[in-house]
Amino acid sequence: MTLLDLKRAHELQDTPEERRWLVEGLWGNQAVGIVGGEPKCCKSFLALDMAVAVATGAPCLRHFKVKQRGRVLLFAAEDAQHIVRRRIEGIARAAEVCFETLDIQVITTPTLRLDVKADRQRLTETIQSVRPRLLVLDPFVRLHRIDENAAAEVAPLLGYLRELQRLFQIAVLLVHHAKKGAAHARAGQALRGSSEIHAWGDSNLYLRRKNNDLMLTIEHRAAPSGDGIHLELHEMGKALALQIVDKKPSKAEPLVLTLPERIEQVLAKANDPISLHGLRKILKIRMESLCQALKPLMAEGYIRKSALGYLLDDRNENVSVSRSSIQSKGKGNGKHLNLFGGTESGA
Repeated sequence: MTLLDLKRAHELQDTPEERRWLVEGLWGNQAVGIVGGEPKCCKSFLALDMAVAVATGAPCLRHFKVKQRGRVLLFAAEDAQHIVRRRIEGIARAAEVCFETLDIQVITTPTLRLDVKADRQRLTETIQSVRPRLLVLDPFVRLHRIDENAAAEVAPLLGYLRELQRLFQIAVLLVHHAKKGAAHARAGQALRGSSEIHAWGDSNLYLRRKNNDLMLTIEHRAAPSGDGIHLELHEMGKALALQIVDKKPSKAEPLVLTLPERIEQVLAKANDPISLHGLRKILKIRMESLCQALKPLMAEGYIRKSALGYLLDDRNENVSVSRSSIQSKGKGNGKHLNLFGGTESGA
């Protein structure tokens, strides 16, 4: 009989706090995960920003501290080499580091298919030779010819990347697209393809646009997550780089009062009764609208009419002007109060 290797819980290796992060709060040390989002949400810019940060030790997005600095291996499948160079150069300028000394190794082989055994072997041997701390693959859709919606086909590819992480003790960042029409779905559930992709990640970053704002959501398997981080693509001369922007809460919209509430507000501020024509002049409304609004206020006892005009009822001096509009009530006999005394038939 051959048993599996066993350890008691207290014998399991513990990682010191300073070794738990690759980029503090953003990406776990030796974590695999996704940078996901809809098209044109700057996923590649974020992945490259992390690459520059890990390669130099400069804070990612000028905010998140790098805890484990090291070489980066990058495969950018969708962009021409001169575009990749320009983007990295712009991020280096924003981070105030020397572009020429960046330790980012870029795979220039035109294609890399993780569902092809020969390509997996070449990638494994390259990692073994280069020994990066971070592997960036951008994007997932260009790394295979499988059905992304089939868990049975996706799982082996993700399993291979997990094997690389464990074998070489590296972090793996995989750029991936979100589904079309999934703007209101939870960030991880908006990812295209099988749910295996979302479940695979130890650290996941999601980018999405809300109106004109670019928002970042952070998700970790074993650490607190966060969202609501505003990002902006900032122009640095001829180059671009993402940066965190401090969005101040928008001012609360002014309270819009109903007509009955406006009438109460005017009467509450008045020292003396106000005539019907005086109210109409202050409120700048039609006489018919004013009379219709006065009826329920008087019927409910919020205001009363004296010989000199209208005023708040003494029993309702502290009435709130923020309550909802008042519903008109009759007297139970099909008649309504006349604003000028007496009764009249009909509404």
